[in-house]
Amino acid sequence: MNVRATAAVRYRWRWQFGVLVAFALCSAPTVAADVAVVESPEKVLRVTVSINGEGRVGYRVDRLGKPVIGESRLGFIFADAPKFERNFAMVDSTTRSADSTWEQPWGERRFVRDRHNELRVRLRESKAPYPAATAREFTVVFRVFDDGLGFRYEFPDQAALKQVNITDELTEFHLLDAQTAWWIPAGEWNRYEYLYNRTPATEVGQAHTPVTFRMTNGLHVAVHEAALVDYSAMWLRRVEGTRFKATLSPAATGPRVQRTAPFHTPWRSLQIAERAAGLYMSDLILNLNEPNALGDVSWVKPHKYVGIWWSLHLDTETWSSGPKHGATTANARRYIDFAAANGFRSVLIEGWNLGWEADWFANGESFDFTKAYPDFDLEAVAAYGRSKGVRLMGHHETSGFASHYESQLGAALDLSARLGIEAIKTGYVADAGGAKFLDPDGTMRFEWHDGQAMSRHHLKVVTEAARRRIAINPHEPIKDTGLRRTYPNWVAREGARGMEYNAWGSPPNPPEHEANLFFTRMLAGPMDFTPGVLSLVGRNGQKFQSTIAKQLAQYVVLYSPIQMAADLPENYARYPGPFQFIKDVPVDWQDTRVLDGEVGDFVTVARKDRASEDWYIGGVTDEVARSLEISLDFLSPGQRYRARIYRDGDGADWQTNPHAIIIETRMAKQGDRWRIPVAAGGGFAIRLEALQ
Repeated sequence: MNVRATAAVRYRWRWQFGVLVAFALCSAPTVAADVAVVESPEKVLRVTVSINGEGRVGYRVDRLGKPVIGESRLGFIFADAPKFERNFAMVDSTTRSADSTWEQPWGERRFVRDRHNELRVRLRESKAPYPAATAREFTVVFRVFDDGLGFRYEFPDQAALKQVNITDELTEFHLLDAQTAWWIPAGEWNRYEYLYNRTPATEVGQAHTPVTFRMTNGLHVAVHEAALVDYSAMWLRRVEGTRFKATLSPAATGPRVQRTAPFHTPWRSLQIAERAAGLYMSDLILNLNEPNALGDVSWVKPHKYVGIWWSLHLDTETWSSGPKHGATTANARRYIDFAAANGFRSVLIEGWNLGWEADWFANGESFDFTKAYPDFDLEAVAAYGRSKGVRLMGHHETSGFASHYESQLGAALDLSARLGIEAIKTGYVADAGGAKFLDPDGTMRFEWHDGQAMSRHHLKVVTEAARRRIAINPHEPIKDTGLRRTYPNWVAREGARGMEYNAWGSPPNPPEHEANLFFTRMLAGPMDFTPGVLSLVGRNGQKFQSTIAKQLAQYVVLYSPIQMAADLPENYARYPGPFQFIKDVPVDWQDTRVLDGEVGDFVTVARKDRASEDWYIGGVTDEVARSLEISLDFLSPGQRYRARIYRDGDGADWQTNPHAIIIETRMAKQGDRWRIPVAAGGGFAIRLEALQ
């Protein structure tokens, strides 16, 4: 044991639970004694668990011998019991190593290596928190990878703390030398749908995770969580300087988390990389989740879709019935014909079901998830789609009234299964803190979108859908924490500013938006961004801050196993050249390589099609025109490729000439180096077709 002390502090030593423990005898500042250490497999990261003279538990992280996370506290505040904070001693610690490779049924890459070292530290109070009480205990578990780590708390079955009512966590992240942060506010009305702030780390307030930091030496660190199950989401709140604390999303009443022991918390995660690109290349979040719990999931079909959606945001059609109603039988058939002619697997139809006339945003109780409007023949439309080889994608908007949706969930899913619907887009449009639950006694309570109640709700929807072989894609969701590994029918979600903000947002998504999302929101998992609006015009003529080539790049940069071609069919007819890339680009990948990038500035990504030897490359920039260099070293040796390049044309600029595009063909092979000029607000997309 390495005990670090100053002359101002004297200790009494004694054996406690088989460990030599030091007890402070004076009130001078206490210092930490290291009690357990674990390193990553290649000794890149080192995690040290310590206990100070007051029995406070903490941890710190070094990378290649240099500190990254300074001494950071661990513990809990309870609603009905003394907090876990002081008087702890280590009972025992164990370590183990793991190295395995598992296969994703779909994803950014097919095979994922899980190589880590694990440390389990069992901690018990050295004295009971009050007379007549029994000393309590918990275990903290660290899994340390070369590119980051996760840790969680485990509560054993113990008489002294059987019902665990958590007010908040004491978990800290002391990010030494954090200089710059990219973040969105937590606890505000618009859920996760904010533009990302780029500020000094010392100006972060309360943020949703993932939060991405760049240190003074260029190191990048992302703070997030994994396997969020039956628990409130973690927000990150700055305490002082660059010391941050976990705080849990609130509950309508009572504690923020209520659980019965034994149980464990979600993993608190740190992804650590030399360069920004390394953050996205990490599989840490997935590896911290449990394996597939559903068995055979071959029925989950990654695909592209179209639908009655963009017209609703343009206000040329409406969700509600009336003269502009979008979800009519005739209109649905038109979209099915378009999908069949262009190779899209499904058609999303929003506004098909009863309930949109009322003040649905305020309550949602008017929605019926099994009854269609009179001008929409659901059975006939589904049958027409099947005759054309096209499925319907379901749509269930709840306005956040979770218990109302749950009351119809079984019937709604049964109907979808009978009609051959393979995926459902759910919606929870309500202000944050406005998710609704009606208790059995008739009491209405209002929960946060990422509180424990909604954590339970989303998982119920996903598991009930899995029983019917249906995939789920929630909008206005709880954030992604890698649960797609355990429940592969949880195919995507929104959870950020998507394409619709270009229709009516004030302001629309700025040029740096995609380069911000890639290194922040996309670290959590797939996003249904609904890309590919080639018209570049929103409601009342609002201009996108994007070129047409950048719209194509979104299909490669912003990953989802279900991707929408979001524009109107007539707009795709106006731009057949660019539309060809949207028809060609896959949505399921064998491999992914981040070629280069800086948070909020630019990014270039290469992805290999899972169904062929073809590669696709996408690149986006911010408001700065650049020349982006790409190296084709990742291509197979000896293989020749035909490259179809879609890039910003001469004079392209999102403000003055957004539709200027050059579509060209050239040959490519491993080792080639290309420079692609990219306009302000622009991008490029490349298909590398392997030749026989």
